[in-house]
Amino acid sequence: MSLYNFPALLQVAKERNFKAVGSFNLHCLEMLPAYFKAAKATNSPLMIQISTGTAEYLGYRLLVDSIRSLSESQQIPTCLHLDHCSDIESIKTAIDAGFSSVMYDGSHLDMAENIANTRKVIDIARPRNVSVEAELGAIGGSEDGKAVAVEDICFTTTEDAKRFVDETGVDMLAVSVGTVHGLYTGKAQIQHQRLADISEVTRTPLVLHGGTGVSDEDMRRAVAGGIDKVNVGTEMNVQWVGQCKETFGKGKVNDSVRKFLIPANDAVAAVLIEKIALFK
Repeated sequence: MSLYNFPALLQVAKERNFKAVGSFNLHCLEMLPAYFKAAKATNSPLMIQISTGTAEYLGYRLLVDSIRSLSESQQIPTCLHLDHCSDIESIKTAIDAGFSSVMYDGSHLDMAENIANTRKVIDIARPRNVSVEAELGAIGGSEDGKAVAVEDICFTTTEDAKRFVDETGVDMLAVSVGTVHGLYTGKAQIQHQRLADISEVTRTPLVLHGGTGVSDEDMRRAVAGGIDKVNVGTEMNVQWVGQCKETFGKGKVNDSVRKFLIPANDAVAAVLIEKIALFK
């Protein structure tokens, strides 16, 4: 089974009565079976996203081969997405390795340069049937070592979003509407009217970053109001590390490592199942 790009995966999701696709950060290979377990339990297609740091740590090709193999054996439509990458050479590496979707993050640049670089990535990706996500506005918090302070948050405007989509033809656009990367101790405040206005003028799939800190009520409103892709990463990492700290602390040095990891993977699968239920 070939990996799906985002538009193809979204079509599968809609056919299965999902309003949006969850895109879940994978932090290590040990977590991977939990993602497919959750997708199978919910009859959901699966989108796995990888940071550049994780891709370099594990290897781009290893990730592609592992995820493609599980997608085929589990018969689960799967998209493999490179998240938050500002380096076009790394994006080329991911595409050459077999990633089916990439994100060029030029949100730190001025509008003209962000548009120009996004178009360069689209020119590389589209002939390979690889979808492209871009970001407009500054989303607060920290993601893979990139941090945006609260005072530097810049919300996406309808005017900028329309210009960006019109001039790039990007497959999906990440927007700043009140969420925060890495938030898991508080709750984000989504600006739903801003989101609705952007959706109306762009008619393009919109992406919500910082999905961990969003209340269930806000998440349902967001996916009903224009969000087609929801990024979730921190919550799985927190659950996995928390469970591992507990099991490793209680275990013996000659115990099989899998005994330490199974409870952590079960916790991750539970998070995914809970989140996926919000996207219907």
